[in-house]
Amino acid sequence: MKKYFIALDSYVAEPSPELKKQVLDSMSAAYSKIDKAVKRGVLHRNNGARKKSQLAKRLSVVTQTATEG
Repeated sequence: MKKYFIALDSYVAEPSPELKKQVLDSMSAAYSKIDKAVKRGVLHRNNGARKKSQLAKRLSVVTQTATEG
């Protein structure tokens, strides 16, 4: 998830299609890791869903401000 937040911060600093693709790729990787942790029993199902929701919410807030500004 740290790589996702780093990619998101770089996208906020300078929005571009390449950086948005990088953000989406890192988000996909974070989702995969969260799903794997839930599957193996490291995280509870609801905890994993909450973490994925927080990631998606952060992206939607950033993309809204990027399109408005």
